Amino acid sequence: MADNAAPARRAVLGLDVGKASHWACMLTRDGEVAVNRPVANSEHELDRLFSQVEEGTLVVVDQVRNIGALPISRARRAGLDVAYLPGIAAHQASRMFAGDAKTDERDAHVIARTAMGLPDALLPVPERDGSLEAARSLASQRDHMVTCATRDKNRLRSILLESCPAFEALVDPSDPKWLRVLARLGGAWGVADAGRASFSALMRGAGGPARTDAWTAITSSTRPPEVMVRAENPQVKMLARRISEAMEEASRLDAEIASLLESDDTYACLLTIPGIGPRTASELTIAIDISSFPDHDHLASYCGIAPRNRRSGTSIASVAASRQGNKRLKNLLIFSCNSLTRSANRFGEYYRACRGRGMCHGEALKAVARKRLKVIYAVMRDKAPYAA
Repeated sequence: MADNAAPARRAVLGLDVGKASHWACMLTRDGEVAVNRPVANSEHELDRLFSQVEEGTLVVVDQVRNIGALPISRARRAGLDVAYLPGIAAHQASRMFAGDAKTDERDAHVIARTAMGLPDALLPVPERDGSLEAARSLASQRDHMVTCATRDKNRLRSILLESCPAFEALVDPSDPKWLRVLARLGGAWGVADAGRASFSALMRGAGGPARTDAWTAITSSTRPPEVMVRAENPQVKMLARRISEAMEEASRLDAEIASLLESDDTYACLLTIPGIGPRTASELTIAIDISSFPDHDHLASYCGIAPRNRRSGTSIASVAASRQGNKRLKNLLIFSCNSLTRSANRFGEYYRACRGRGMCHGEALKAVARKRLKVIYAVMRDKAPYAA
């Protein structure tokens, strides 16, 4: 019986992308180096490079955003296919090549050789419509605002903890009422100087015990030197204002993202899954091209919630939680299952069954996330609403 013919290899153009210029390394179908030179990061120079390669050449980049955006768009304009070799994969692959230098030329060579010899290491670079790309851009900005707010909350807590630990323990820097108080009055001693009436007026809407406990914490603590109070209050006011602004901007961006995606079938179907809200649905829609995953196991591996097997003959056989994958999606998928722990649906029942088998809360959440991901995969693949 004749062997099946091996698929013909394509020429590969590896690009180590950069801000001012990229290094291009092109390998022919026979693996010979045909191009090995820097290319300016301009439309004209990139178009000139792509016009010189043979038809069907695969262009491989090591970044798909920011500095990788222009090479990708010009390669597609020239009718060439584009793929992505993640940076961590390129770094690991570089160990298989001689030398330990870190240069653009060597990196481009590693990208091209890896793409030709290990095509399974490549990821697709899907073409998105305008609404999805706009939503992705807004999501990046929202993430930046959330990061800024988290950083400022940590700094605010540090200042309050150093000045009055009892007061800091009662402050919730995510609560608009507390932020209003801190932005107007400052820290614990700014509140004390303003008086209880002013404090209560700004905390209107909060429970009476919360106001009483906070005031008791201040009056029962020792006031630091005045020079420290004068240094503390402006910092607290500034941080509280910045946190409020960042949270308001993040909420506005969430609304814009939902508006952009409201006509997307995948987004609408994801919202029908228990525990999936607008934030999680938008992240999944933006981050995942479901056509790139042949089954839910591959998607689970990509999201980092599939167990990692380690086997060596019969002497070692262990299954441990994977630390790889998309950490952002992993955290989102796991923590969004918190709302399911007391529910009466299949996921709530599964959580309680996991706990009954001796799993801790975190382990049970991961198990529920993995079970729910099967549903997420089917819903995204079929673009059909969830039916329990």
